[in-house]
Amino acid sequence: MVREVTGLDFAAEMLVDAASRQQAQQMDDLAPRAASVSWVQGDAMSLPFEAGSFDAATMGYGLRNVADIPAALGELHRVLRPGCSAAILDFNNCTDPLPDALQAFFLERLVVPAARRYGLAAEYEYLRPSIKRFPTGPELERLARQAGFSTARHYAIGLDLMGVLVATKAKR
Repeated sequence: MVREVTGLDFAAEMLVDAASRQQAQQMDDLAPRAASVSWVQGDAMSLPFEAGSFDAATMGYGLRNVADIPAALGELHRVLRPGCSAAILDFNNCTDPLPDALQAFFLERLVVPAARRYGLAAEYEYLRPSIKRFPTGPELERLARQAGFSTARHYAIGLDLMGVLVATKAKR
Protein backbone atom coordinates (compact mmCIF):
# COMPACT_ATOMS: atom_id res chain seq x y z
CA MET A 1 0.00 0.00 0.00
CA VAL A 2 1.26 3.45 -0.91
CA ARG A 3 1.18 5.67 2.17
CA GLU A 4 2.47 8.87 0.69
CA VAL A 5 3.12 10.34 -2.75
CA THR A 6 5.33 13.39 -3.20
CA GLY A 7 5.35 15.42 -6.41
CA LEU A 8 8.23 17.80 -7.11
CA ASP A 9 8.67 20.47 -9.75
CA PHE A 10 11.07 23.36 -10.24
CA ALA A 11 8.24 25.67 -11.36
CA ALA A 12 5.73 26.86 -8.76
CA GLU A 13 3.08 27.29 -11.48
CA MET A 14 3.27 23.58 -12.33
CA LEU A 15 2.70 22.69 -8.68
CA VAL A 16 -0.36 24.95 -8.47
CA ASP A 17 -1.70 23.25 -11.61
CA ALA A 18 -0.97 19.78 -10.20
CA ALA A 19 -2.69 20.54 -6.90
CA SER A 20 -5.75 21.97 -8.64
CA ARG A 21 -5.95 18.95 -10.95
CA GLN A 22 -5.66 16.66 -7.96
CA GLN A 23 -8.49 18.45 -6.22
CA ALA A 24 -10.67 18.58 -9.34
CA GLN A 25 -10.16 14.97 -10.33
CA GLN A 26 -9.70 13.58 -6.82
CA MET A 27 -6.90 11.53 -8.41
CA ASP A 28 -9.36 8.61 -8.50
CA ASP A 29 -6.83 6.00 -9.53
CA LEU A 30 -4.41 6.98 -6.74
CA ALA A 31 -6.64 8.05 -3.86
CA PRO A 32 -7.62 4.58 -2.63
CA ARG A 33 -3.97 3.57 -2.26
CA ALA A 34 -2.32 6.70 -0.91
CA ALA A 35 -2.84 8.32 2.45
CA SER A 36 -1.53 11.67 1.25
CA VAL A 37 -0.22 13.53 -1.76
CA SER A 38 2.09 16.50 -1.24
CA TRP A 39 3.54 18.95 -3.74
CA VAL A 40 7.06 20.33 -3.22
CA GLN A 41 8.93 22.98 -5.16
CA GLY A 42 12.53 21.95 -5.67
CA ASP A 43 15.46 21.35 -7.95
CA ALA A 44 16.11 17.86 -9.34
CA MET A 45 19.83 18.54 -9.02
CA SER A 46 19.53 19.25 -5.30
CA LEU A 47 16.50 17.41 -3.96
CA PRO A 48 15.09 18.73 -0.66
CA PHE A 49 14.79 15.26 0.90
CA GLU A 50 16.84 13.15 3.28
CA ALA A 51 18.96 10.33 1.87
CA GLY A 52 17.06 7.05 1.62
CA SER A 53 13.62 8.69 1.85
CA PHE A 54 11.81 6.97 -1.02
CA ASP A 55 10.81 3.47 -2.08
CA ALA A 56 10.48 4.54 -5.72
CA ALA A 57 10.95 7.58 -7.92
CA THR A 58 9.54 8.50 -11.30
CA MET A 59 10.26 11.38 -13.62
CA GLY A 60 8.37 12.28 -16.77
CA TYR A 61 9.94 14.54 -19.39
CA GLY A 62 12.16 16.17 -16.79
CA LEU A 63 15.64 14.70 -17.11
CA ARG A 64 16.03 16.15 -20.60
CA ASN A 65 15.37 19.61 -19.16
CA VAL A 66 17.85 19.70 -16.27
CA ALA A 67 21.15 21.53 -16.62
CA ASP A 68 23.19 18.67 -15.14
CA ILE A 69 21.90 15.16 -15.90
CA PRO A 70 24.58 13.35 -13.85
CA ALA A 71 23.73 15.52 -10.82
CA ALA A 72 20.00 14.78 -11.17
CA LEU A 73 20.68 11.04 -11.46
CA GLY A 74 22.95 11.25 -8.42
CA GLU A 75 20.19 12.93 -6.44
CA LEU A 76 17.66 10.27 -7.43
CA HIS A 77 20.14 7.63 -6.28
CA ARG A 78 20.71 9.46 -2.99
CA VAL A 79 17.03 9.74 -2.02
CA LEU A 80 16.15 6.13 -2.86
CA ARG A 81 16.29 3.41 -0.23
CA PRO A 82 18.64 0.48 -0.96
CA GLY A 83 17.15 -1.96 -3.48
CA CYS A 84 14.67 0.59 -4.82
CA SER A 85 14.30 1.89 -8.38
CA ALA A 86 13.72 5.02 -10.41
CA ALA A 87 11.85 5.01 -13.73
CA ILE A 88 12.46 7.96 -16.03
CA LEU A 89 10.26 8.53 -19.09
CA ASP A 90 11.31 10.91 -21.83
CA PHE A 91 11.64 11.30 -25.55
CA ASN A 92 14.24 8.95 -26.99
CA ASN A 93 17.31 10.28 -28.77
CA CYS A 94 17.17 7.45 -31.26
CA THR A 95 20.16 6.65 -33.44
CA ASP A 96 18.10 4.61 -35.91
CA PRO A 97 17.45 6.86 -38.95
CA LEU A 98 13.84 5.77 -39.58
CA PRO A 99 12.38 6.45 -36.10
CA ASP A 100 14.51 9.61 -35.90
CA ALA A 101 13.02 10.87 -39.18
CA LEU A 102 9.52 9.99 -37.97
CA GLN A 103 10.10 11.89 -34.73
CA ALA A 104 11.46 14.91 -36.63
CA PHE A 105 8.48 14.89 -39.00
CA PHE A 106 5.96 14.53 -36.18
CA LEU A 107 7.45 17.35 -34.11
CA GLU A 108 8.47 19.79 -36.84
CA ARG A 109 5.56 19.30 -39.27
CA LEU A 110 2.65 18.52 -36.95
CA VAL A 111 3.23 19.46 -33.31
CA VAL A 112 4.99 22.81 -33.68
CA PRO A 113 2.65 24.13 -36.42
CA ALA A 114 -0.38 23.14 -34.32
CA ALA A 115 1.15 24.81 -31.26
CA ARG A 116 1.91 27.92 -33.31
CA ARG A 117 -1.80 28.27 -34.15
CA TYR A 118 -2.54 28.46 -30.42
CA GLY A 119 0.30 30.88 -29.67
CA LEU A 120 2.37 28.16 -28.01
CA ALA A 121 5.22 27.78 -30.49
CA ALA A 122 7.96 28.62 -27.98
CA GLU A 123 6.78 25.85 -25.66
CA TYR A 124 7.24 23.24 -28.41
CA GLU A 125 9.98 24.49 -30.75
CA TYR A 126 12.66 23.52 -28.25
CA LEU A 127 11.61 19.84 -28.23
CA ARG A 128 13.53 18.55 -31.25
CA PRO A 129 16.83 20.31 -30.40
CA SER A 130 16.55 19.22 -26.77
CA ILE A 131 15.94 15.60 -27.81
CA LYS A 132 18.99 15.63 -30.09
CA ARG A 133 21.14 16.94 -27.19
CA PHE A 134 19.73 14.31 -24.80
CA PRO A 135 21.88 11.22 -24.17
CA THR A 136 21.01 8.06 -26.09
CA GLY A 137 19.69 5.00 -24.25
CA PRO A 138 23.13 3.41 -23.80
CA GLU A 139 24.55 6.76 -22.66
CA LEU A 140 21.74 7.11 -20.08
CA GLU A 141 22.51 3.61 -18.77
CA ARG A 142 26.17 4.55 -18.39
CA LEU A 143 25.34 7.83 -16.65
CA ALA A 144 23.01 6.05 -14.22
CA ARG A 145 25.69 3.51 -13.32
CA GLN A 146 28.20 6.34 -12.85
CA ALA A 147 25.69 8.00 -10.50
CA GLY A 148 25.80 4.88 -8.32
CA PHE A 149 22.94 2.74 -9.57
CA SER A 150 23.83 -0.96 -9.57
CA THR A 151 21.67 -1.68 -12.61
CA ALA A 152 20.37 0.56 -15.36
CA ARG A 153 18.35 -0.43 -18.39
CA HIS A 154 16.88 1.82 -21.08
CA TYR A 155 13.78 0.57 -22.87
CA ALA A 156 12.82 2.16 -26.18
CA ILE A 157 9.05 2.35 -26.52
CA GLY A 158 6.55 3.81 -28.96
CA LEU A 159 8.39 3.04 -32.20
CA ASP A 160 11.64 4.17 -30.51
CA LEU A 161 10.22 7.69 -30.15
CA MET A 162 10.12 7.44 -26.36
CA GLY A 163 12.23 5.70 -23.77
CA VAL A 164 12.14 4.61 -20.14
CA LEU A 165 15.30 4.36 -18.08
CA VAL A 166 14.90 2.01 -15.10
CA ALA A 167 17.75 2.32 -12.61
CA THR A 168 18.03 0.36 -9.36
CA LYS A 169 20.05 1.16 -6.27
CA ALA A 170 22.03 -1.76 -4.82
CA LYS A 171 20.51 -3.55 -1.83
CA ARG A 172 23.84 -2.88 -0.04
